[in-house]
Formats: sequence, structure tokens, C-alpha cells
Amino acid sequence: MIRTQRLAAGVCALLAALTAGLAFPAPAAADETDAQASPKVELVLDVSGSMRARDIDGGTRMAAAKQAFNEVLDATPQEVQLGIRTLGANYHGNDRKTGCKDTAQLYPVSTLDRTEAKTQVATLVPTGWTPIGPALLKAADDLDGGDGTRRIVLISDGEDTCQPLDPCEVAREIAAKGIGLTIDTLGLVPDAKTRAQLSCIAEATGGTYTSVQHKEELSDRVGQLVDRAADPVVTPVAAQGASQCSQAPALTSGLYTDREEFGQERWYKVDVKPGHELRASVSVADDRAVAPDYGVLLRAVTLRGREIVRGEAAGTGRTDVISTGLRYPKADSDDENAPAETVCLQVTNSFSAAAGVKTTPGLPLELTVDVVGGPDQAGDVASFGLGRGWWLLGALVLTGFVAGLLWGWVSRWRVAVWRTN
Repeated sequence: MIRTQRLAAGVCALLAALTAGLAFPAPAAADETDAQASPKVELVLDVSGSMRARDIDGGTRMAAAKQAFNEVLDATPQEVQLGIRTLGANYHGNDRKTGCKDTAQLYPVSTLDRTEAKTQVATLVPTGWTPIGPALLKAADDLDGGDGTRRIVLISDGEDTCQPLDPCEVAREIAAKGIGLTIDTLGLVPDAKTRAQLSCIAEATGGTYTSVQHKEELSDRVGQLVDRAADPVVTPVAAQGASQCSQAPALTSGLYTDREEFGQERWYKVDVKPGHELRASVSVADDRAVAPDYGVLLRAVTLRGREIVRGEAAGTGRTDVISTGLRYPKADSDDENAPAETVCLQVTNSFSAAAGVKTTPGLPLELTVDVVGGPDQAGDVASFGLGRGWWLLGALVLTGFVAGLLWGWVSRWRVAVWRTN
């Protein structure tokens, strides 16, 4: 009896192991050739005297910044090289010339030692001037070199006090170098002038501006920007759509930006080979006041004007971006030399400007195009939503069936022995 029970248990364990092997295959070895350059981020913090103001959740602006930095340092992805630079942290005097040189690297851009970085942040005391322009120049030098993502996150509560070195012009100079460095800005309880200056800095490099009134907003936003640096980046390419398909620019897989007037349509062309699939999506942003009801339409059309497929979306004014997409699989061909099909993509919007709002330049448009190979064989296609999961389902059914037979046989044998005894 004991031998039989052990045999049954062993068979069940073997079947369970085989099932686990099918369900959770051994991970493939990492390909070292896929390694990419580490993303780099430098946090640039305003430590000028105005950071003593107590208007963020009952505490000082400096206290809110320190708390945000500590939370962000704890959550920074391991692959991100992070540094911290200050402005206005060291000079206590009134000499403007000296105060406008007051920027220093508190923690070098490198693999993060969280304890050391937090220790350095804890020592900061609101002190002096607000040399934003010089700090941005130095921060760009800190991030110089390498092919990975590079991002500056500037946190300030006031305007630059070191004119005529305009920080907006500094940002434009950095963008003109073509080094792919993005500057994101955050304004702590900003006034109108501070908001305008920080917005200009961000726009010059394709970054974002955020107005912050609470500690949680600051922590969340800085954390998002640091995490974004770790994401793969695709540099958008400027494309100018045409008014009709015959004159449209030919696009390949990639990310494209354009501007579209109110109620205008833009045309683009994409070649799709047999056995491939076109995947396209478009986003149109209402970067100014618009009427509350609007929509965007994306159509795939043949050269003769026949609609193949469309995607559309409508909005009511609650979001500042509206997006839609489509997919078009091109059937495979037995002819190896079969030509690609030219598909026309039409983007149309139904935005209307509010009274007194300028209609030029057009609305920002972002178009994503991806042409991928279709499935090569039936085994690559999902079956009733399970795809390759049929292997697992079959293994589980077989395991359950065999285990049921064994358990029934063991139970009957034990009942027979009990009756005999």
C-alpha cells in the first residue's frame, strides 16, 4: 500500500513538473549587445532666499523640495544616472556679479548612492540669488557626452535675477546644439512672470512646464520626469502633410510631427508590402481655447480613393489631446516580386477656435507609423484568444485526467484493503 501511494505521488509530481516547465520556460540569456547607454538626469534646484516662503501646505518651499527629492531618490530606476545641481545655495552677500556665479554641483551625475545624495540634500539652506541661466549652462556641461537620454529638471520659485543672460535664450542655444537634451521646468507657487519664463525654457527644448502648489504634486511630477528618462525615446521627425494624397510625403516607420489648421485635412503616404501590417495612430492637441465639441478622424485610403479602414474619436473639452488609430494587414502574395501597396493616410479634425483666439499656427499633430511583418504561420496567430496557450491548456487537461485516474485507482485499492481487513 505504501509503495503504491509513493508511486502515485511520484507520478503526480513528475507531471506537475512537466506542466510547470511548459508554463514557465527557462528565461533566455540576456543579450549584452542590446545594452543601451544609461539615461542621465540632473535635478537643478533653486535654493535662493525666496525658498524660505511658507506657502506650500503650511511649510516652506525648501522643505517641500527636500521631501520631494528624498522620495524621488528612493524611487529612481537603477539604470538612471542622476545628479543634483543647485543655484543660489552658497553666496550670502549682495554683490550681484558674485551672486550670479553661484551654481554648484551638489551630487555628480553618476550611478546613484541614495544615502549620500540624501545627505547632501539635507544640508541645503535657502541663501542667495537666482542664476537660472548660468545654472542651465553648467547643467548642460554636466550631461555632456554619451548617447543615452539626457534631461534637466529645473525647480524654481522665481525669475532669473541675473539678466541680461536670458535663461530662455540659454535654452534655445542648448536646443540649437542638437545634443538631444530636454529641459523640464516646475514653478513653485509661481507668479505670471515666473510662469512665462519657465514655460519658455521648457518649450525651447521640447520639455514640459508644470505649476506646483502642493508637496505631493512636486514629488509626483519630478518622479514622473525621472522615470521618463529611463523609457526608450523616439525622436520625432517634422513632416509637412499635403492637401491631397498625390502630393503627400512618403513616410516609413517612425514618429512624425506636423501642424494642422482648424478643420483642415492633411495627407501622408505609406508603402505596405504583401504580408505586412500598417499600424498608425494620430494625436491632435488643442493648445489654445477651443469650442467644447470636437473630433479627429484618421483614414487609410487607396490611391483611387477607396476607404480601407478608419479610426475616429470625439471629445467634449475635458482633455487637451485627442487620439485615434487604425490597423491594415496587407494579404500575403505568392509572387515574391509583388509590389508594395501605397496607402494614403488622411488626418482630419473638427476643432473650432473660441472667440478671439488665433487660428495660426495650426494645432500640434503627432503621427505614429509602424509597418510590421505579418504572422508567418498559423501557430503564430491567436486561437480563440489563447494563442500558444493551447499547449498549457492541453497539458493541464492531460495532467488532470491522469491524476484523476491514479487517485481513483488508489482510492478503490484502499477501499478493497479496508474491506478485506
